[in-house]
Amino acid sequence: MAGYISEFFGYRAEDSSAVALCAANQKRCPFLGTQCTKVLSRDRTVSGVCSIHQSSDKSPDVICCPIRIYADDYKMLKTIARSAFKKEYNLYSGRAAVARAKNEGGAIAVFGHGWGGELRLPQRKGTGSYFVDWVLALLDEAGELIEFTAIEVQTIDTTGNYREARAALLKDRSLKSDTVGLNWENVSKRIIPQLIYKGQVLQREDLCRTGLYFVCPRPVYDRVLNRLGGKDKIPKFPTQPASIHFISYDYLSSFSDIADGEIVPLGITEEHCTTVYKVQEAFSAMDLPEGNVYRDAIRRSLYGNEE
Repeated sequence: MAGYISEFFGYRAEDSSAVALCAANQKRCPFLGTQCTKVLSRDRTVSGVCSIHQSSDKSPDVICCPIRIYADDYKMLKTIARSAFKKEYNLYSGRAAVARAKNEGGAIAVFGHGWGGELRLPQRKGTGSYFVDWVLALLDEAGELIEFTAIEVQTIDTTGNYREARAALLKDRSLKSDTVGLNWENVSKRIIPQLIYKGQVLQREDLCRTGLYFVCPRPVYDRVLNRLGGKDKIPKFPTQPASIHFISYDYLSSFSDIADGEIVPLGITEEHCTTVYKVQEAFSAMDLPEGNVYRDAIRRSLYGNEE
C-alpha cells in the first residue's frame, strides 16, 4: 500500500504558508529550534518528515519522529511530571536543577536527549538494557533527590521510503504517494519485551514510586494494547512501583481544522495504567490458533481444498 507524508518540518504537508515553506527551505525543526536531526541513512539527507499516513481514507496520521512528541517546549515531559509527582515545579537539565531547587523550593531534574547528560548505569551482560529515554527526578527545597520516574517514548517505524514524496514537497508543496509504509510488527515485537524488562528493573528502585510511563501516538498505543489482548483483558491498577502507564499522546485536532501556518497541537488522548506483571501475563498468554494450522495449510497447498 502506498503512503503519504502528513507533516513536513513541523507543518501539515498541505501547508503552503510562508512559515511552513521557510522551515522546509531551512531544514529547520520548529520543535527543536535547530536543523532537523532526522536523516536518511543512505546519503544523510535531512528528512524533515514528522508523520505519515497510508493511502486508505481511514488511515490515521501516525507520528514517525520522536522529536514531534516534544512539541510545545517539551510539554509532554511537564505533563508526565505533574502526573507522577503531583507538583508544579519547573524542569531543568540535570545538575542545574540542584541550585534551582534551592532557589525555588523544589525542582525537577531531567535526564535524556540533551537534558542533563546520560546517566551512568552499569552495563548489563546479555540481552536487554537498563536505559530509558527519559528520567525525571524530583528534588526538594534543599536540592535533595526524593523521588524519580522514567519515560519510554515510541513512535512508528517505517518501511519502504518517501524520497519522491519528500522531493515533491520541497519542489512545489505537492502531495505525492511513495512506497513508505508502517512497520507495526516491529514495534510490537520489540517494545513489549522491553517494557516488561524495564518495568521490573524500576520496581526494584526505592525512589521510583510510579513505575514506567510508556508514551506513544494513539495508533501505536492501540496496536500494542491489542497485541496484549485488548484493554478489557488488561486490568487497570492504581499507580505503584510496578506500574506501566500506557499513554496515548497524539493530535488533539483534526488536520482539516488547523489553519495554514499553525502546528497541530498534541496532548494525552487516553491512558491505561496497569502493572508489569499483568503485561507479562498477557504477553505470555496471547491467543494461539487451533492446533495443526501448519499441517492443514500444507495439505491445502499440496492437494487443493482437501483436508
